[in-house]
This record gives sequence, C-alpha cells and structure tokens, in this order.
Amino acid sequence: MGIAPEKNRWGRHFGAEEIAEARDSGRLLTMELETSYLCNLRCIYCYSLAGERRHNELTLDEIYDVIEQGIDLGLRRVILIGGGEPMMHPQIMDVVAFLGDKGLGIDLFTNGTLIDGDTARRLLDFGVEPVVKLNSLKADVQDFLVDTPGAYDLIRRGIDNLIEAGYPTADLDMGIETIICAQNYDEIPDLWRWARDRKIVPYVEMITFQGRARDRSDLNVPVDDLHRLFDRLAAIDSEEYGRTWQAHPPVAALSCSRHEYSCTITANGYVQPCTGIDIRVGSIRHTPLATILNESPVIQSLRHVRRNIKGACRSCEMLETCYGCRGMAYHLTGDYLAPDPLCWRNPEHIRIGRACPILVCDKSENP
Repeated sequence: MGIAPEKNRWGRHFGAEEIAEARDSGRLLTMELETSYLCNLRCIYCYSLAGERRHNELTLDEIYDVIEQGIDLGLRRVILIGGGEPMMHPQIMDVVAFLGDKGLGIDLFTNGTLIDGDTARRLLDFGVEPVVKLNSLKADVQDFLVDTPGAYDLIRRGIDNLIEAGYPTADLDMGIETIICAQNYDEIPDLWRWARDRKIVPYVEMITFQGRARDRSDLNVPVDDLHRLFDRLAAIDSEEYGRTWQAHPPVAALSCSRHEYSCTITANGYVQPCTGIDIRVGSIRHTPLATILNESPVIQSLRHVRRNIKGACRSCEMLETCYGCRGMAYHLTGDYLAPDPLCWRNPEHIRIGRACPILVCDKSENP
C-alpha cells in the first residue's frame, strides 16, 4: 500500500488488495467525520474556520445514520476530525460508544486541551487512537499558532494524561499532528525525535491553503526548504530509528491513498472527497451516501486518481505510492487532478517565499 514504514494514516490497517477491492467495487474502508465546528482554539491555519457552532449541524441521529450507511458500504474505521474540536461536542462519547458497539476502528484528531485523566482512560477503553495537534514544544510558538494564550500548557497536559492512561499500546497508536510553517520550521527535527522517543507517531505535514491559512503568508515555507526538511527527517529516521522512506509531500514518512476508499462528511451533512478538496458532491440529508459516491464524477475520477492524474505527477516514478496532495492542487490551481504545485519533484512547482502571498484560485462556483 505504499512506502510508509509504519501504519499509514490514510491507509493504515488495510493491505493493497483490500484497498484495490474497495476502489473497484465502490466501497468504503474509512470515513472522515466532522461533528461540529465548535472549537475552543482559533488556529491561524484552520482549514474550516472553526470556532462557533453553526445552525445546520448534524444531529446525533443523523451522525448515527451516516455511520450506518457507511457500514452498508463496507466501512471499517471512522476518523473523527471534528471540523472544530470534537471533544467539545456534548455527545462525543456517545458517538465513540456507538462506533465501538458497531465494531469500527476509531481515530480521534483533537487539540488535547479537554482530555483529563478520566477522559483519557475512557478513550483507551473504547479502543480510540488519538492524534493530538501539537505544533511546537515552545509555549509562545504553540500559543501563537492557535491564537490562544495558555493553550500549550493545556495541550501538554492532555498528552501527559493520554500517556499516563497507557497510550500508546501494542495495539493502539497515539500520534501528534504538526503543520509545517515558518514559525516552527527549525524545531521540527527535535519535535520528530521527541515523538519517536515516546513511540508516538509524528504526522508532520504541509499546510493546505484554505480557511484561515489563505490569508497568512507569514506561514509560508519555500519549497526548497520543505524538501530539505523532509530529507532531514528521512535521514533521522534511517540513522536513529531504523525506518526507511522516500521523501515526498504532503506528509513526512507517509503516503496518501484515501481517495481510493474514503470520503469526508462535513458537520453540516455535505459529502466531500477529503477536507482538502472541499467540493460538495452531495448532502446526506437529501441523497443516500451510496448514491452520492457512485454518481459523483468528482469522487469517481479520484477513485482512480493514479490513472487520471495529470502532468508531472502522471510521469513521476513514485506514482504507485504517491499522488501528491490533491487538496493542494485544487486550492492552488483549481484542478484537483493537476500535478502537486508544491512538490519539489514537480519541475513546475510554485516558488513561494516567507513573505510571498499564496495565490489561491477563485472557486466561487463551489460555495
């Protein structure tokens, strides 16, 4: 399923044959599920402009129903991504229990600020694999990136509570998610080692220029610097941890195959290919999930993305294990099948600097 030396965030627990079968039969293996846009932080790079609850968010019954529809399509794991902070949803543990009762694997992306000792133990009991959003081991940098004073201390306390509860275990991963930006660029190798030394999976990834990140050119990292960082992380893994992988965007050490077997359900019921490609291909309030997935030209073209991809990505020697970031292509070119515009393997990649604005395409036809 790729070159990743460990379980892959976008294909983990599944082998190449399972993924191919799901792709060719129109079935699902995973679903990214937003629960609410409510959030207690204001991350300056947030893809969804999270903060306040919106008037048309899914009810608990609607959340249960779309999960059931996913199960009918072969669903095996649900990734709770919130839209905002999933732990702020008043019934999040009911959702977790429901998923557990259905025998589904559960991934939880959280900022960690609301995870006390009891919550950490309950998550472990339910078999949840948590990923905590940690961008820096420096309080001032972390607090700046989430635009919330004191957030760093709360995040570290949440991580400590998860570790004290027993994470990670032989069967359950724990991870941290780190976005690469100018403010934390120099310390990422140390953050990588910090995670590896604790057997925590580091998800170090490039920013997709959507949401609040559209207007923050101060976050920019030049492509050549991104290339150097990925190569350095690969060297650290090879020399210090016995893990071997080839560097390519958008996530260090991992490969994305999600478009072959997954989709995103937004907190207001829309179906999208992923969080990065925020094209609404249908609403579960109006159309069954199976019909949306089977009849959407966008979803179907991405199911066979390696066959349909364009330009430098199509001719790249790594096509079997990488198709770049489709969200990056969509937001910077308007074409989700275009070659990744921030991949250093693409000879026509966009050259950005730390003071240069990112020119995001106008996609007003997709409100």
